[in-house]
Amino acid sequence: QRLKKAEGARSLRMHPRTPLETYVDLQVIQETGSKISNWGRWGPDDERGTLNFVTAQDVAHAASLVKKGKTFSLALPFDQNGPQNASGWGMRFNPIHTMLATGTGTDAVTGQQGMVGGGYADDMISMPLQCGTQWDGLGHVFIGDRMWNGYEAKLVDSLGAARNGIEKTRDSMVGRGVLLDIARYKGADYLEPGYGISNADLDGCAKAQGVQVRRGDFLICRTGFMEHCLAQADWGTYAGGASPGMRFETAEWLHAKEVAAIATDTWGCEVIPNETTVTFQPWHMVVIPMMGITMGEIFYLEELARDCAEDGVYEFMFVAPTLPITGAVGSPVNPQAIK
Repeated sequence: QRLKKAEGARSLRMHPRTPLETYVDLQVIQETGSKISNWGRWGPDDERGTLNFVTAQDVAHAASLVKKGKTFSLALPFDQNGPQNASGWGMRFNPIHTMLATGTGTDAVTGQQGMVGGGYADDMISMPLQCGTQWDGLGHVFIGDRMWNGYEAKLVDSLGAARNGIEKTRDSMVGRGVLLDIARYKGADYLEPGYGISNADLDGCAKAQGVQVRRGDFLICRTGFMEHCLAQADWGTYAGGASPGMRFETAEWLHAKEVAAIATDTWGCEVIPNETTVTFQPWHMVVIPMMGITMGEIFYLEELARDCAEDGVYEFMFVAPTLPITGAVGSPVNPQAIK
């Protein structure tokens, strides 16, 4: 169990009730969306977005970063101790694991399975695809009545996503991973809800760590907020509530850097409360449907971050394939960082 009680953690606060410097209205959202738009960049039929930045050479280079043969799972366990609770977002709940067959007296032991000299166990799981460590697909968020690459939002219906389904990325989540440990850079154990990560934070952290964010990278940012919740043995409003995360301005930073994907240890990547009152997640509204970036959420980063701080190496091979669930707009994942 990673849940443990801790006291005296150092946090970096930007009070949730204090508005960030720039107010983002609907016009700013629309103008930024147009500025960072990649619609048509990889053709009118593209359904992979910024994952197109990753080349075969990038994957080969990522493999060359493996020096120690040390692997880190960046996933939370998929179980009833997950972050979803009564205060969670929408209709998401923690995974429900059900045994279909067991080794108990009613199954294998008494021979009810009809197998001489043995038996078997079998099971199933019921879960929202985005309740734990997961990727947001390109069919997950709309801007107006459109999704990534200009496809109509109505193409996502009760049968799933006819365009931009998560299965289109099933062979794409391999490349150079880069960790930006924002919390450690700011001298804090964790960033408090409402702290907005700025472009200056991203640049300053990369410089302090001696690492460059390049085209085709899988960028992973640590706030330490998940670790704080685990240490307190209380998720609180982690899933769906106030959170540290990306400021709206970072959409243009990501576009300029041409990263392949971004992931954080928070439930939604962007800061909540944010810089607007006109919509809930303005950053989502531009980076997913307009820029076409696949977004990772609820990544467990404590062990990787500790190792990076110890050896000073913040780049690694990153492997995190989606489950090819036809028509899905998200996918659970067990990301691997390999150093």
